[in-house]
Amino acid sequence: MSEAIEAWVGRTLVEKSNVDSEILLRFAAAMGADLDVQAHFPPMGHWALFNHVVGPDKIGPDGHPQRGIFLPPIELPRRMFASSVLTFHSPIEVGKPAELAATVTDLRRRSGRSGELILMDQERKLTQGGHLRLTEVQTIAYREAGDPTPAVVDNGTAGDGELWLPNRVDLFRFSAGTYNSHRIHYDQAYAQQEEGYPDILVHGPFTAAKLCGLAQGLAGKPLTSFSFRAMSPLFVDQPIRLRAGEEPNSVVAVRCDGAVAMSATYEA
Repeated sequence: MSEAIEAWVGRTLVEKSNVDSEILLRFAAAMGADLDVQAHFPPMGHWALFNHVVGPDKIGPDGHPQRGIFLPPIELPRRMFASSVLTFHSPIEVGKPAELAATVTDLRRRSGRSGELILMDQERKLTQGGHLRLTEVQTIAYREAGDPTPAVVDNGTAGDGELWLPNRVDLFRFSAGTYNSHRIHYDQAYAQQEEGYPDILVHGPFTAAKLCGLAQGLAGKPLTSFSFRAMSPLFVDQPIRLRAGEEPNSVVAVRCDGAVAMSATYEA
């Protein structure tokens, strides 16, 4: 990894915004949460806020903002949301201004199944009224193109749990609700021909938000922490099972071929 890339560690972007109920309502509707966002802040609803906005001339070929604006100019072509660790310090208040400070805290090189990887950690601190409301450390994985991803075959081994069958409209609405323009979530030709997937992908944050809602329901009270790790891709129009995991205070999303696509743990 070059010194030019490593120099991005410590860079911070601070954004200010109002916690708008209409934005949260769209997010809640997209993920199937309670629409009374004033009384029930949607699980992971902060992802609908503080999304870095750039003009059309600053969009990269994958639909994301170009690298080198805030995030480092890593040359590896593929980008994925790998994992996140969240701490909920106090409730976010709807209708009031808030501030998010995002800092690149670490960059490290690894080797994976698809070749070279660079993992980037980004710490995000959301404050409101002078109080820290939420801390999140996201890990983003950048990797080589690698071989095409084989199609997932529904072999009926997903087991029990809540059935979730995200379709193209669901993915469009979640993209809109989070201002996510990554083309793998709506452009089938791009997903297949450029990134080697069999179809468009379900957003990792969409799955994480569904699991967070399940965890909160199992806990029966607001969560104090939630962490998740993406393990296998999920594709549109294929059944997914959301259920409690084998370990205490854990939840999983299981693909139609029986593979665990995402695992998460929580505390309340």
